[in-house]
Amino acid sequence: MLDRRSGQVNPGPASGSSGPSKSAAISADLMTIWNKYIRASSISHALHALATAEGPARVIAGGTDILLDLQQGRSPEVDTLVDVTSIQEMKNIEIRQGKLYIGAAAPLSQVVTHALVQAHAPALVEAGSLIGGPQVRNSATLGGNVAHALPAADGSIALLAQGAQAEIASLEGTRIVPLSMVYAGPGKTALREKHDLLTGFFLPLRGAGEGAAFRRVMRPQGVALPVLNLAAWLKREAVMITDARIAVGPAGPVPFRAVKTEALLRGQVFNEVLLQQAVECLAGEARFRTSPHRATQEYRRHLSGVLLREVLSTAWERAVEAAL
Repeated sequence: MLDRRSGQVNPGPASGSSGPSKSAAISADLMTIWNKYIRASSISHALHALATAEGPARVIAGGTDILLDLQQGRSPEVDTLVDVTSIQEMKNIEIRQGKLYIGAAAPLSQVVTHALVQAHAPALVEAGSLIGGPQVRNSATLGGNVAHALPAADGSIALLAQGAQAEIASLEGTRIVPLSMVYAGPGKTALREKHDLLTGFFLPLRGAGEGAAFRRVMRPQGVALPVLNLAAWLKREAVMITDARIAVGPAGPVPFRAVKTEALLRGQVFNEVLLQQAVECLAGEARFRTSPHRATQEYRRHLSGVLLREVLSTAWERAVEAAL
């Protein structure tokens, strides 16, 4: 456990709680933001640490979002940080229960280079490869990207298009829910405070005739959030789209599934007429807005059509590759 007053790491109890190895590098001002830092050795340990914390408690993995939010006053005060980076189960990437499982604490650098993710979730590989720089991806996690709950989080948009489900643990047991049920609003999740722990994600395995892709547009000035991002997954048979999933952000208070555009595509022949209809449909159902630091509503609506055409065309081509 990390004692914020002395700035020293105390051995802690035999239960396995201890300060993180990187604690010596934490600046003095950050040390005053929390009272206790617990490194959990298991999911059960993390859940008990959250439940028994004396004050507000938060989960930390890579810390690339939460530490900045705490330091800059964008997050409520926290008494206890529970570090989950030592929980191997939350870092695994494997085939489990006939699906691709990605632990919420797996660093993005490992996610995007893993052979299973590259084979079954190409949109997630493309999105994860664009999050931050190499150093950020070595620390940042997919779980943190989702739990930050931003409407245009690259990982969230790709996961939605890939049909991901979230695995959530609590002291009552583990449940698996559609990823969309995790979000409650900008920067807010439906996870119960000090009660729920996002442990991982399940994605469908890629089948014959299936393809996916992700694209985004960023401002060159270094603003962290994209002007717009978009991911699509589709299944094809011959010249027809038989199923589709499309996600785009920011297009509402939470990462957005374009269900009307998806319905338009199903059972239709893939051609220029269909692409134009899809572009118009997406422009009508997405709730684009003007951001003074990124883009106008009109520009985002224009970009949505450009990106939709590109990701659908790329996913279509990859569906051919998967069918061979």
